[in-house]
Amino acid sequence: GHYKTLLEECGLGLENRLNAPAGTLSGGQRQALAMVIAGMTDIELLILDEHTAALDPKSSENIMALTDRLIKGKGITTLMVTHNLKYALSYGTRLVMLHAGNRVLDLKGDEKKNMKTEDLLSVFNRAGISAT
Repeated sequence: GHYKTLLEECGLGLENRLNAPAGTLSGGQRQALAMVIAGMTDIELLILDEHTAALDPKSSENIMALTDRLIKGKGITTLMVTHNLKYALSYGTRLVMLHAGNRVLDLKGDEKKNMKTEDLLSVFNRAGISAT
């Protein structure tokens, strides 16, 4: 019933794998399951550490869409660590770039909305940060 519906919303076929051990799921399915579980708990803070890094591009997009729905739907304060510049710009209300423990960039509001991936890349390059 309820759980099957939550899993169907992921769009990854998890609703058909209800009895499968988590270890037999793909990376994208495991991340989706983790996000569903996080959404079922009463949390105020969610910390995501490169939670799409090991996924193929399609799974990565699915997980980011699922993450965005969860965070906005439940109003959860979230800290997402990512090296994906597109995601850094597309999601969230504030972008903080760190290098060697120092804040190199801190954007929010229109400043963040108007920032382009190329601009972020040039900040990376100026700071001597490798984008890989």
